[in-house]
Amino acid sequence: MSRPLKRVLFVCVGNSCRSQMAEAFARAYGSDVVVPASAGLAPAGRIAADTIEAMEEKGIDVRDQFPKAVQHLVRIPFDLVINMSGEALPDAITGDVRSWDVEDPINLHYQDHCEIRDQIERLVMNLILELRQEQAQPQTKPFGSGRVPLT
Repeated sequence: MSRPLKRVLFVCVGNSCRSQMAEAFARAYGSDVVVPASAGLAPAGRIAADTIEAMEEKGIDVRDQFPKAVQHLVRIPFDLVINMSGEALPDAITGDVRSWDVEDPINLHYQDHCEIRDQIERLVMNLILELRQEQAQPQTKPFGSGRVPLT
């Protein structure tokens, strides 16, 4: 019996760069273990042009993605929330929260943007590997869940 996919929310400030890249990498590389989403604490109006270009270099098209407010996703139960914002998350966010220290590339040069993209790719791949290892672990039945034959 396979385990359900993990719902993971990636959060940054504007949902224009970092969290969009993380969502796209998770979708592209980890669809067997994760259902990704992304949101921002103060979402921008659109995905940054450098993010679109940097992701295209990796063969990933993010043009159909768009910035979303974290407040719109608080009713969705996430198994894991990755906070890249450097800020406190709203109390309504539930699930296991991890912080990733990733610089915001919004006002940086394109090459710096690409270096941050590569950092995010490595972090997402490590997360996917962790989730795959977790999924490969034998499932244990709760005590008393097995049938006992009558004698």
